[in-house]
Amino acid sequence: MAMSVGGGGSSRGRGRRGRGGRTAMSEINVTPFVDVMLVLLIIFMVTAPMLAAGVPVDLPDSKADPLDQQQDQITVSIDAQGGVFLDDEQLAPGELTDRLAGLQRGEKPPLVTLRADRVLDWGRVAAVMGELNAAGFKSISLVTNSSSAPQ
Repeated sequence: MAMSVGGGGSSRGRGRRGRGGRTAMSEINVTPFVDVMLVLLIIFMVTAPMLAAGVPVDLPDSKADPLDQQQDQITVSIDAQGGVFLDDEQLAPGELTDRLAGLQRGEKPPLVTLRADRVLDWGRVAAVMGELNAAGFKSISLVTNSSSAPQ
């Protein structure tokens, strides 16, 4: 009644591999990769609308309906100190007309949205609107916060 260890007898293909002949898989498991990509997609979908306006402006409230976003859109912002920004880049006084005139326009000019801080004097906002008009932009959308409370 002796037991043989590692000796003769039939091993039936097990050899040195140990338990059941399992070897390392040579296939790539893409499930963790897909999971990570889906999480990143959701994060970018949630944060993308928050990145639309980079200049901090305290917008006035309004009951107006929101505008549809367009691909060819120019955002002009005026902060509380009266500084003018084209998208996220601050411009020197009087530079707005020159910068807008240099933009390539197709047959239909791009939508211009104007974001102005609520503490600004209306004269400053009107002056920037005049510069936009002088650059050839006749249709300007004023951006406000939506509010449903009666005023």
